Amino acid sequence: MSTSTGSIPRLRSQPPASPGPSLRALAPDEGAAPARAGRDPLRMAARMSPLLGLGLSIALVWWGLETGVLQSLENLQMFIDSLGAWGPVAFMIASAASVVFPIVPAGLLVLAGPVLFGPIEGTVFNYVAVSAGSLLNFAIARHVGLSLIERIFRPRTVEKFLGWTRSDHFTRAFALAIALPIAPDDLLCYLAGTTRMRWRTYVLIILLCKPWALIAYGLGVSALVMRFLPW
Repeated sequence: MSTSTGSIPRLRSQPPASPGPSLRALAPDEGAAPARAGRDPLRMAARMSPLLGLGLSIALVWWGLETGVLQSLENLQMFIDSLGAWGPVAFMIASAASVVFPIVPAGLLVLAGPVLFGPIEGTVFNYVAVSAGSLLNFAIARHVGLSLIERIFRPRTVEKFLGWTRSDHFTRAFALAIALPIAPDDLLCYLAGTTRMRWRTYVLIILLCKPWALIAYGLGVSALVMRFLPW
């Protein structure tokens, strides 16, 4: 069997590679990605939101003490009653918004519901608001995906709970987590939107399991808090 060596090119005949333009063109892009990530407005807002919520809470407490609204539970409830229908509406909007974007921790508003509106009405308002926010989380994640979730929450936290979605028993684990106030429900609702879970299944889990967590946390913890408040 004959072989031909004439078709094999010599190394000396190859022109030298141009080192400059291609490598220099890649360098700015490699360094620009972290810079753009650090200047991401949504990620910066998510990181600053706890401080913003803390500052807003301090300002509201200061205003309530100055005006006398927070001097007693009766004064607080009278102020809420003076708002009429706007009181429950504003509360539910704020509560639903805190589920979607945690400027103010949603748990604080869940505790405030029974205190402001009574145990029954407060729990109902919590249920409507938190359920609406949870449904919105699922819808947002279904259309946007993990890119938005990793910008709102810490990547390590997302990766930690993302393992749940890879389990064959994720639906059962998700339902249990929603029923018990022991897991970050907001993040789990976002992550559920990135799975193949059906809308019908998700809505049923939220509507049927969410009340138990609200009753256990909202009514139980708020009753304990009221014992220690100087009202």
